[in-house]
Amino acid sequence: MQHSPDLMSFMMELKMVLEVALKNKQELPVLPPPPQYYSSLIEEIGALGWDKLVYVDTGFSTIKLKAEDASGREHLITVKLKAKYPAESPDCIVDFPVSFSVSWTPQSSLISIHSQFLAALESLKAFWDVMDEIDEKTWVLEPERPTRGATARRIALGNNASINIEVDPRHPTMLPECCFLGADHVIKPLGIKLSRNIHLWDPENSLLQNLKDVLEIDFPARAILEKSDFSMDCGICYAYQLDGAIPDHVCDNSQCGQSFHQICLYEWLRGLLTSRQSFNIIFGECPYCSKISPLIKKRLTPYLDFLGDMKLKKYFPNCIITPFLI
Repeated sequence: MQHSPDLMSFMMELKMVLEVALKNKQELPVLPPPPQYYSSLIEEIGALGWDKLVYVDTGFSTIKLKAEDASGREHLITVKLKAKYPAESPDCIVDFPVSFSVSWTPQSSLISIHSQFLAALESLKAFWDVMDEIDEKTWVLEPERPTRGATARRIALGNNASINIEVDPRHPTMLPECCFLGADHVIKPLGIKLSRNIHLWDPENSLLQNLKDVLEIDFPARAILEKSDFSMDCGICYAYQLDGAIPDHVCDNSQCGQSFHQICLYEWLRGLLTSRQSFNIIFGECPYCSKISPLIKKRLTPYLDFLGDMKLKKYFPNCIITPFLI
């Protein structure tokens, strides 16, 4: 401090000295756990059953265990042990549609984790039964490879239309959140049927059977049709997938019916000199139609202004209402 002309110079020199000291500091080696740590873990795995062990790393800090639910599906749980195990609760990673946490005490072990894992599997059995039936008996467009934690399915309906459902894992046979995607002349009658027949929904039946009864349709069968029958490429980028998204907007002109990616259609409309924008609505022509067919893009929101859409439809009966973000 005595050799520094002012406080600012002193602080700068001190900062440089500390940085050099920290840079040259040797990191202390991490001591491995005591032998009792490994022997107790081996005893726990033996008591649980070696057939339930899928993976263990060389340091015995990450362990993967497997279990089957009542329907025979195999599930994995990854257990990350901390240095003070079992005094400290381990971190558990699972592929569930709901959160999973273990009840832990210093006396707990891998056996208690596995038993709580089994109990959670049993509570979600009905959900996975519902989702497996959908995956096996319908053409699911998205996600392509659903995980056990995925609660949404976009199911092909035919005629370039689909329905996106969001299933409640705790009440899987109740009416899910539904969103129809496709040309208005195709999906509007389905929406009317859903509203008219909603009283027919029976939680005692499977979700798929209820959807068939309420919508008065048979979903395209996997045994008869191929996925390519529903996989229509985007009419702008000529690709099916774009950054993981598939075409989800369809021209409402029954003579056209071309599908587009949301972002492709948005960029196309923005590049047209004839397009015009009013707040968050863009008016433009379909790239494929010879007729004037306004395309209306609406802000993506979980609460659509249905009445506003109906007013727009009154003046633009051939328009497409497609969500997007501005």
